[in-house]
Amino acid sequence: MATSRIARATESPAGIDPAPPAPLDVDVLVVGSGIAGTVAAITAASEGARVALACIGRFLGGSSFFPGTWGLGLIGPRDTSDAEDLIDSILDVGQGVAEPGLVRTLVEGILPAVDWLERELDVALKRPESDASAEEAAFIPCFDHNRRLWRGLTRTELERAFACAVRQRGVRILEHTELVDMIKDDGGGGVSCAWLYDRRRDELRACRVGAAVLACGGTSGLFARRLTAGDVIGSGHGIALQQGCTLANIEFMQMMPGYVAPVPGLVFNEKTFRYIEGTDSSPRLRGISPTRQAALLEMRSGHGPFSARRDDRLIDLAIDEAGEAGLAVHYDLPPYEAQPEFVRVFNAWLEDEHGIRPTDELRVALYAHASNGGIAIGSDAQTEVPGLFACGEATGGMHGADRIGGLSSANGLVFGRIAGASAARWARRREGDGMRTRIEAKCPSARGIPVEKGRSGLKCIREIMGARAMVARDEAGLGQAAIALHRVDEERRAAERDTDAAAERAADLRLRAQILLAQSMICAMRARTESRGAHMRTDRPGPDARFAHPSRTRLGADASPRTVIG
Repeated sequence: MATSRIARATESPAGIDPAPPAPLDVDVLVVGSGIAGTVAAITAASEGARVALACIGRFLGGSSFFPGTWGLGLIGPRDTSDAEDLIDSILDVGQGVAEPGLVRTLVEGILPAVDWLERELDVALKRPESDASAEEAAFIPCFDHNRRLWRGLTRTELERAFACAVRQRGVRILEHTELVDMIKDDGGGGVSCAWLYDRRRDELRACRVGAAVLACGGTSGLFARRLTAGDVIGSGHGIALQQGCTLANIEFMQMMPGYVAPVPGLVFNEKTFRYIEGTDSSPRLRGISPTRQAALLEMRSGHGPFSARRDDRLIDLAIDEAGEAGLAVHYDLPPYEAQPEFVRVFNAWLEDEHGIRPTDELRVALYAHASNGGIAIGSDAQTEVPGLFACGEATGGMHGADRIGGLSSANGLVFGRIAGASAARWARRREGDGMRTRIEAKCPSARGIPVEKGRSGLKCIREIMGARAMVARDEAGLGQAAIALHRVDEERRAAERDTDAAAERAADLRLRAQILLAQSMICAMRARTESRGAHMRTDRPGPDARFAHPSRTRLGADASPRTVIG
């Protein structure tokens, strides 16, 4: 199985640090070990920085190494002449929400980054089987109108290459180590200390940093039903907010169909929607003519995530209405040799890895998946806080209301390189200017609650977000979610007590950050009183031209989120 391969590949590579109790002192701290974080760490170390990479689970985690799919696709311009068309397509699909400068930085960085991946790290990328395969309609990315350069990233190949690269560059890997808080210099020099919780040793420790990179993944960890790895917990955004960062477009989150049965938590291959027959189990679809149903299923085969702007949203609403049990679907597949390569490869993976055959009855539900929004950054991956950088799915702005398929992987690769290089330069300049301050090795002045309370708090958040912030959103439900989240925070505060127990203090800091992110998402969803791309308001089913702008969410003077659009 995929998870066991990851475990074997990262059992104890050179550089893994069991997190001794002494305070750490590094030039660059990277948080997260998916594609973005690992690339940032490798790049910063290549620039000569002393780098530590902290990850909640094992090294090489996050959604980049999620075992619920065969691997990751990466797309980019076929050549430099195709770059302008791809930029225009991203902005069009983004529906006024994507930042043009970040989009250009992303697109112009893809081909150099792919070349770096292959030449510098010796990563063997998958390619279409033939030129004919590359021209198949299935290779047109989600929401795009054109075929692009396509490369496949498989877990085993990335694990091998990344483990070798961090070992060669002396990156210090801190497994089972979670970021729970950060401290800024009194003199305005930016982030200077990170507080890390070592889950194995059950202790908090200070890490003095010249710069830090947040690559902690998206927001799906706040939802009960999600298609992401267990180490994506959503606290990084809350920590960034507390430091003074802004969240961009945080209301736009991809909802993706996935299997409920016979094996739950696996990504559904949207390219196979066109082969589904018999949707009589759905009251919403039962009254639609077979010809219209076939047209909607054909349209729905063109993209993985839900989008409110397309007529085929009826398919997703039918799946959503089926609830936890999922919508029963059956395939009428063409002969094997007539199936597109993309379909053949995915079906072979399903059968080989999970014993699922296309002839089985399948049940499909909607899951929270990738985030289109996140921490706001500039083209140098700098946040609004000096010395704090971010990259990958934790960030927002380079994607819009909808995102072209394959660009999340590209984002992690391109902005991971940018963040690593920018952080290394910042740390080098900061050391030379004598701006780094001495951090005393003492626990943060936080109050804690029992770990059980922290876990039950996250369970409540997931229930609230799953009930009110999935596909169908309206003011009444979002308002109820805001009230419920406030109560969760009140319970957290009421349970506070002085304690020196590291686990309890970490649990409180974690839950505080998760509540802040959930409140920020609800705040942004309420502020955008229209339907646009991944954000659907059933009480405002159409788009409103006044809202064709990015959103910005930050903490107000009362430490509660505020969202501005435009």
